[in-house]
Formats: sequence, C-alpha cells, structure tokens
Amino acid sequence: MACPSPSQLQKFQEDGFLVLEGFLSADECAAMQQRIGELVAAMDVPAHCRIEFSTREDEQLGTKGNKDYFLSSGDKIRFFFEKGVFDKKGNFLVPPEKSVNKIGHALHAYDPVFRSVTYSPKVQALAKSLGFQMPVVVQSMYIFKQPHFGGEVAPHQDSTFLHTEPLGRLLGIWIALEDATLENGCLWFIPGSHTGGVSRRLVRTPAGSKPDVSFLGSEPVRDASLFVPTPVRRGDLVLIHGEVVHKSEQNLSNRSRHAYTFHLMESLGTVWSPENWLQPTAELPFPPLYT
Repeated sequence: MACPSPSQLQKFQEDGFLVLEGFLSADECAAMQQRIGELVAAMDVPAHCRIEFSTREDEQLGTKGNKDYFLSSGDKIRFFFEKGVFDKKGNFLVPPEKSVNKIGHALHAYDPVFRSVTYSPKVQALAKSLGFQMPVVVQSMYIFKQPHFGGEVAPHQDSTFLHTEPLGRLLGIWIALEDATLENGCLWFIPGSHTGGVSRRLVRTPAGSKPDVSFLGSEPVRDASLFVPTPVRRGDLVLIHGEVVHKSEQNLSNRSRHAYTFHLMESLGTVWSPENWLQPTAELPFPPLYT
C-alpha cells in the first residue's frame, strides 16, 4: 500500500507512527540488500575512523575515535560500527561484514540503488498524501541490527538530533528489508508522545569548543509500560513523526534486522536549526524530493 487511507492518516496523527504494509516488493528489498553487501565488501575504513555508534548520551559525548568522521558524514557514505567489535588497535575482532551498525548519511544522494528508492514515484505519492508541499531529504541510513551484536537504541525523539523550527516538520521513513520481530529488535513506540515537544537537543558547540557537541535538556525516565512493540514484515514501511518517542532493544537472536531509513523535512516555512550536527553543504544541499 503506497498511500495511507483517511483512517490511517487519522491514526498517524493520533499516535505519531504508522505501519504501511507491503510498501516494497521482495525484489526491491533484495536489490537494496545486494547493493549494501557490495558496499560492505568494498569498504576500506582507516583504523582511526572506526568509531562505535551509540544513542546513549554519555557515550555520544565521550571520546569515540575520530568524532569528525561522524560530524562530517552528512554529505558522505560512511561506516559506523557496533560496540566491542574492535581491539585496542582498531583491528576487527569479528568478520567486518558482521561489525557494521549502520551506513550513513547520504546513500540517498550518491548511491543509485538507494536514490531510486528514495525518490521513487510511490515515495513521492506518499509524501503528497501526507501534505508535504516542498519536502527535502536531509539524511539516510542503512541499519543492520547485527545478530548477537546489534545494540539497543535508547528511547529518543528524532527531532533531538534533527531540529526544526517550528516543530512537526520532520518525518522518518523506515523500511524493513528483513522481518523485524520482538526477538531481533523491532521498533517500540509511545503512542501520542509526539504532542509533548522535545525534551532535549543535540547541538554543535561554537567552533573551537570541546566537546564538539553537547545536549540541551535531558531525556526523562520513560515508563517502560507505555511502549508498544511494532513488529513488521519485510517490505513494510513505518512512518515516524519527528517528535514521537521510540526505541529498539538489543538483538540477541541469530537473525539480523536490516532496514533503510531516511528523513524528510517540509522546507516551506521551516527553519533548519543552525545548531544541528547535520548541515547542508555546497557539495550536498538538501535535495528536493519532488523532481
């Protein structure tokens, strides 16, 4: 189903997330997985850039290899790794293809397979059905959720990291390329949590400051009973409001949970915060979705 029905649109407005079943075919999913396998097989990441990815505040602000590798990745295709896959010298402790946490943040711009999906007619039709007038793509990621290694993603709001003024202009598109289950780390949401604003923000500090980023505000302790699991099948798409609180658990199963995700912003009447870690560049201005 490419576009939500009126009742689904209402549910999205109420809950802040929505599952659209069967958005991509099995062949489309397989093509993306094949392409990412080629990228991983060809990756050559210098040891000093082999940084572990985390959504935990203390780990984000700590020293994790070359942080510039992350902060300058908005207009590049770069590799980020799971915790515990390197020794002290940066050598792999596991097969490299099992070590990657995610690839980001410009697959949509530079890789033809992911560009074709991101700018496909059905994605454009979906955005129009949601009321987007001048949407732009601000980032994209391929997430692996590796078997046994795939770390938890702590409760968060996407607008913590990708802040807009006013709020409500950011939308996550999350597409399952493998079944996402309770066992391998499906998404969990707090329905309706997108109406309460943003509790914290990750901001770049002034040039020359250390650390390079800091948090404004703090993430409140969330009642675990409020989270609703959202298992989906391969090819299903999940709409994620920029302010809805969501998480995923560690993958302790023997099955990975691959997904492709990207974020859209309504650019009409919207200010992209100059304090965001991710900024458009001369090489890659935020490209419009509608072509």
